[in-house]
Amino acid sequence: MPAHESRDHVASLDLLLTFLEIYRAGSLSAAAQRLGLSQPAVTGQLARLEEQLGEQLFIRTSRGVTPTPGAAALASRVGRPLDEIRDVVSTANAQPTLYGTVRVGGAAEVMSLRVLPALAPLTGRGLCVHATLGLAEDLLSLLDSGQLDLVVSAVRPTHEALRAVPLIDEEFVLVAQPSVAHTVDPERLSTSPAEALAHLPLVTYSAELPIIRRYWRTEFGHRPPNPVAVIVPDLRAVLAAVTAGAGVSVLPRYIAAPALASGDLVQLHHSDVAPLNTLYLATRRQAPDNPALPLLHNHLRQAARDWGSL
Repeated sequence: MPAHESRDHVASLDLLLTFLEIYRAGSLSAAAQRLGLSQPAVTGQLARLEEQLGEQLFIRTSRGVTPTPGAAALASRVGRPLDEIRDVVSTANAQPTLYGTVRVGGAAEVMSLRVLPALAPLTGRGLCVHATLGLAEDLLSLLDSGQLDLVVSAVRPTHEALRAVPLIDEEFVLVAQPSVAHTVDPERLSTSPAEALAHLPLVTYSAELPIIRRYWRTEFGHRPPNPVAVIVPDLRAVLAAVTAGAGVSVLPRYIAAPALASGDLVQLHHSDVAPLNTLYLATRRQAPDNPALPLLHNHLRQAARDWGSL
């Protein structure tokens, strides 16, 4: 068999395995967690399979996906053979059991939506992950004192005892509910965006307006003059308040993306260069003698390549 044909067959097998997980899980997000992939990666694989087959396999709904008759027929044909192949491969490639605990810290949002789902394959091999949620500076102090082993930090550590490598970039977007966005003069927004937005109340992570202040200074050159409507220390709660119409906010795109896609939110301002913030993987220079720590470190860096950007 020519090499290119062999590669095509392998790719198709991967796509069928992803299809089967979606069919059984009933949603793209659940299938992504089972496969240890990002949801965009699963969505892309499904799109490629539908393109190869020339038909739609699932209908997207608010609760997940509903298989088409073609999907049901395909699942009945490939389900058992794929399970048998997977059993053979997993037996041949069985990875060694992991032991011990790795203490990981990070912001609640990125830990919940990205980091902990990505670590599921390692916990399936026996590793215990002890997660601590909090603010970057507090978590870096715990890392410095030896109470944590690794921190996913939105702040590059300055502690001499710590080292950090870039993990992934967050992209920030200014968002509002459509009815709130309609109160903004579009012509004024294009010429004097800060003035056009000044009447809108802010929904913020803390009273210091950390994300919003940085966005305003980067994009508009000064601190926001807007009144503050809601302060809540969880970006998912910020999202909920903005979606309910409490005000506007700046959020990482990966948090706002589902609401933007559904039309529950709109992006108020578009930058020529996307505002970014780098997340880092921070560890101690004198790392503990824990063989699972470098494995977890490398696993997260590989997972971040699949995420692309946040």
